[in-house]
Order: sequence, then C-alpha cells, then structure tokens
Amino acid sequence: MRLDERLERDGQRIGHFPLCQVLLMRDSNYPWFVLVPDREGIREIHELSRDDQIRLIDESSTLARALEAVFSPDKLNIAALGNVVPQLHVHHIVRYKGDAAWPDPVWGRRPAAAYEPALWSQRVQRMQSILGETTGFTPWGGEQEGQ
Repeated sequence: MRLDERLERDGQRIGHFPLCQVLLMRDSNYPWFVLVPDREGIREIHELSRDDQIRLIDESSTLARALEAVFSPDKLNIAALGNVVPQLHVHHIVRYKGDAAWPDPVWGRRPAAAYEPALWSQRVQRMQSILGETTGFTPWGGEQEGQ
C-alpha cells in the first residue's frame, strides 16, 4: 500500500503489524509514532471492516503499552485527525509535562527538530525490539536513518 506523500516525507517505516505500518516521525521534539492501516482509500476508522476496527484498536494498544514501557510518559496523546492528510493514520505521541508544547497539542507549536543519528538508531532499535516481543510485529528492514 502506498503512503500519503506527507506521511512518507515526515515519517519512516520501522515495522508493521498484521494491519498497520508503524512509522516513527522525524521530529525529535517528541517520541512520535503513527499507525497506518494497510487499506486503500480509507479515511475514517468506521470505514474499516469490523474485524479491522478491532485489530486497529489492538495494535494501537500494543504500541501504547510499548511506548509506556520505553518512555514512561506523563500522558500519551493518541489521535486520528486527518485534517491535512486524509489517509487514515493514528498518532501516538509521548508527552511530558515539561515538553515544548505541554499542555497544548503538539501541532504547530514548534518546528520539527531533526534527530541526531545515534538517537534515531537507538529509538528505532529499542522500539523494534520491544514490539518484536509482541505477536504479529515485523521490523522494517529498510533504511534506518531519520534525517
């Protein structure tokens, strides 16, 4: 399935679940991951089949548990907005009370900050490792640089 060009530009695939691709967004201001269901032409969760809706919630919960284990956030922001990118995608953003946008939403608060290569590699490897312990996750074997 083809990713929307903005998701392709702003994120990097790190793996996939049975339904969703998992992207790490290229913004080091926040640990920010996105799930994108592998279904063409879907804009809203209710457009997925019932089985896919259940699978999306399950995969989102699995990702959320992994983010909590790795990052110990004060809050996880999980949202499917789609105002700019119509392809269905679900943001999972790790938030801390002291982050650059707290307590507001992250959109438009601060320009995206490029990752240092070492932090990018560490973040990708750690998430691939912890998600790899779950049923159905396969790490992406492609490019691993977030720049």
